[in-house]
Amino acid sequence: MKIKESAENYLETILMLGNKNKYVRSVDVANELGFSKASVSVAMKSFREEGYIVIDQDGGIALTEKGLHIAERMCERHNVIARALMAIGVSEENAYADSCKIEHDISEESFEKIKEFLSKND
Repeated sequence: MKIKESAENYLETILMLGNKNKYVRSVDVANELGFSKASVSVAMKSFREEGYIVIDQDGGIALTEKGLHIAERMCERHNVIARALMAIGVSEENAYADSCKIEHDISEESFEKIKEFLSKND
C-alpha cells in the first residue's frame, strides 16, 4: 500500500494530535501543518472516502484501522530515524526535522537495518 507523502504526513499528524488532545478537528490539523482550513477540508474528505478516517457529526476526526496502520508506521520511522541521527551527533531539532524528510523515502530494508543496529547498541 503506497500513498503519497502528503497523505502520510496528514495521517501521522492526526495520530500525534489525537494522542495529545484526544479530540482532533480539521482546524487542529491545519494549525499543526500550517495549511489552510480549505486545503485540509478537501484532504479530509478524500481520506474519509478512501477509508483512512471517520468524521463524527461534531467534526471530530478519528483514524480507521487502515489509517492508523499508516500513521503508526510513519511515527515509528520518524522516531527511529531521529534516534539514529542523534546517535551520530545530530542535534535533536535537526534530527527530527531531517527524519521527517527521510521517513517517506527510505527503503524498508534500510529502515529495518537502522532499527536492528539501534537495538544492538541500546
